[in-house]
Amino acid sequence: MNSVKTLLNAKKKELWTIGPRSKVIDALRLMNEKHIGALPVTIEDRLVGIFSERDLVRKTAETAAFSADTMVLELMSRNVLIVHPETTVEDCMNLMTDKHVRHLPVIQDRVLVGVVSIGDVIKEVISRQKRHISALEEYISGSYGADTAELLRDNPPT
Repeated sequence: MNSVKTLLNAKKKELWTIGPRSKVIDALRLMNEKHIGALPVTIEDRLVGIFSERDLVRKTAETAAFSADTMVLELMSRNVLIVHPETTVEDCMNLMTDKHVRHLPVIQDRVLVGVVSIGDVIKEVISRQKRHISALEEYISGSYGADTAELLRDNPPT
């Protein structure tokens, strides 16, 4: 299965972050503008937390308080699950499912290099399944070539 590095290479190279002392309203505006559900919280490219839509909803519901002056550090999640470029898509999927998270920051040499979302993972899994189905159809019809033979060798029909 492909790695996180493959997913990141296929995505746009844009990575948006926010500082812990930024206002939550600014984080929400950025998330809305970029159509994203979470922002890594960083200090000089070092991950210190993550701020997501869920953080806003949960923390606001707990405290019943949210103002324009609330800082990201007051609502962000501090114990962030991370992955590395070598992590497999399957491992990301398992981690996201087991821990109920939708975003995994990617760290390389202690520096944030990207974020993988549940959408990225599902897209890759579906793409892989489509390739496998196509290879099986070619195998059944007897019209497969070297690429299909290699795919089927690595993932034999059962």
